Amino acid sequence: MSMPGAASESAADFGCREAPVLRERGQHEVFCGLTGIIWLHRKIQDAFFLIVGSRTCAHLMQSAAGVMIFAEPRFATAILQEQDLAGLADAHDELDRVVGRLLERRPDIKLLFLVGSCPSEVIKIDLGKAAQRLSDRHAPATRVLSYSGSGLETSFTQGEDACLAALVPEMRAAPANGDRELLVVGTLPDVVEDQFARLLAAVGIPEVRFLPARQAGDLPAVGRNTRFLMAQPFLGETARLLEQRGAGRLAAPFPFGAEGTTLWLKAAADAWDIDPAAFEAAIAAPRERARTALARHRDVLDGKRIFFFPDSQLEVPLARFLARELGMRPVEVGTPWLHRRNLAEELDLLPADTVLSEGQDVDRQLDRCRAARPDLSVCGLGLANPLEAEGLTTKWAIELVFSPIHGYEQAGELAELFARPLVRRRLLKV
Repeated sequence: MSMPGAASESAADFGCREAPVLRERGQHEVFCGLTGIIWLHRKIQDAFFLIVGSRTCAHLMQSAAGVMIFAEPRFATAILQEQDLAGLADAHDELDRVVGRLLERRPDIKLLFLVGSCPSEVIKIDLGKAAQRLSDRHAPATRVLSYSGSGLETSFTQGEDACLAALVPEMRAAPANGDRELLVVGTLPDVVEDQFARLLAAVGIPEVRFLPARQAGDLPAVGRNTRFLMAQPFLGETARLLEQRGAGRLAAPFPFGAEGTTLWLKAAADAWDIDPAAFEAAIAAPRERARTALARHRDVLDGKRIFFFPDSQLEVPLARFLARELGMRPVEVGTPWLHRRNLAEELDLLPADTVLSEGQDVDRQLDRCRAARPDLSVCGLGLANPLEAEGLTTKWAIELVFSPIHGYEQAGELAELFARPLVRRRLLKV
């Protein structure tokens, strides 16, 4: 697989699978896993997410999601009061009461998630036991599950991993003698999911299911005939549980950009023994559209140096995309967790001289960024303004999670997210 403008580079210029990793375990700057609810509650349309937390948790979710006071979203916070924290009230009785009122008011809820937070975990509320008790009480109308969205030593995207991992035991067993079925794992905007379904059907794989499904009752089956493609790199626990149920993971880069999307689709096509000529014919037009869209941003990004602070676990695939398809030069690619197995194909495609770091010691990483003076720094909201004040151009990492960036049709928009800060900086200098 070649990339535009890179014909002169040899294969030896790429490959970081065996590269040393700078591991840091210091102060880190990241959102908590509760923020995953922002995209999850939009995806599973008959689910509700009840956070068991503090007023700070409620404020975070209201601010991050931009929910107006008159809106009726599919998430809320059961706020722990001082009496709960002091052990003067039975938190389980209070939780049962809150859930009863919620389901009485919202009978459309088919799946209720109890989401743990830092406060609920510190005072040891057993939400797993509570979910089982409440599920028994409210079945069959509503199923109740639990997972942790705590920000204690986690990356914020692990909230989605914990949520999907809670769904895997609920998936029914696929027949042992059934046909092979492809499962795409990871929350995608509906428009992107539809695009992938059409593309895979055009390639020759019509039976495709998605996790999570749009409706709680449409949870796909899983078994030894299931093959799954990961759409997001931060779903390590979900992948492990699917493999434990007998499913086979299709190793591939992630579907960012023209190259990543092609290799991702090809992994499925190869597993289904699709004729290579038929595969090329099916993807030719959308791949060409993606390449055309990317070419519009190459002049802005080509040769620019980029520094990734650890944030979402998207950093390695995005660095590969930017380096190979837009000519950017990764100075350092930091990620909260470097899952070598899930990222092996991505690491093979990174420039060989890329510095990889795992975890964070924010002060040390800031020092390295200041010393490197990259053209663009991808970081969290808390670091962006201070770095901008020092004359460094930044990109908000969280925007990459909230924006549709997967697949051929979004390749141009993905490139534009990185080009826009550089264009803005250039205009401000004029």
